[in-house]
Amino acid sequence: MIGLFDLTGKRALITGGTHGLGMAMAEGLASAGAELVITGTTPSKMEEALAYYTGKGYSAKGYLFDVTDEQAAEEYVARITEELGNIDILVNNAGIIKREPAATMAVADFRRVIDVDLVGPFIMSQIVGRQMIARGEGKIINICSMMSELGRNSVTAYASAKGGLKMLTRNLATEWAKYNIQVNGIGPGYFATSQTEPIRVDGHPFNDFIINRTPAARWGNPDDLAGAAVFLASKASDFVNGQIIYVDGGILATIGKPHGEN
Repeated sequence: MIGLFDLTGKRALITGGTHGLGMAMAEGLASAGAELVITGTTPSKMEEALAYYTGKGYSAKGYLFDVTDEQAAEEYVARITEELGNIDILVNNAGIIKREPAATMAVADFRRVIDVDLVGPFIMSQIVGRQMIARGEGKIINICSMMSELGRNSVTAYASAKGGLKMLTRNLATEWAKYNIQVNGIGPGYFATSQTEPIRVDGHPFNDFIINRTPAARWGNPDDLAGAAVFLASKASDFVNGQIIYVDGGILATIGKPHGEN
């Protein structure tokens, strides 16, 4: 059974794999044997990330480009393929969020979030997917969100993009399953990262809300995403297609509990 999850000899391209949850998933794939190809847009973050990966003994290369730039994406995927070889696993993780009430959000900001969080994954999937179709195999993992299912104040653009990404996942799976390509998604819940550190303190209203709203009664650890990533990247998921795995501690499974209930 262990062989079902072995990624030795596989090459995984992770967009936005220089920090946060993308880095945790990339490390999970590398620990299962995959060679990492990381994309990003910030040189300093790329340098730090590659130092971390190689320090752990993982094979990792980095490329700086914006996934919303179709021409750059085409050129860099071609370069990656020429320098390293075929891309076996694509993880569309790069994303942004802009918190602003819908009534006052600038249309330009709305468009930018849609561009990065939805159009970017389409561009990368299309370019890499053509290679996978030609070879007759491949794995694509789109990083969705609980906002693919739920609404929340001030994240209209993000939720719209992530809802669209869920449907992009299902439609690509529908079109490409016949080529032995599996397209699935991961929907992270609320995770303990550097971004959430200021609000993860006892007594903070949002921290208390998350602890009480999550059946597991805790924030997720970035490592909690590694297993889902490895599963969807491996042979173990060869007949799993068009699915979103929500790694959320059970939030989407429950209506919640009354205030003060244990």
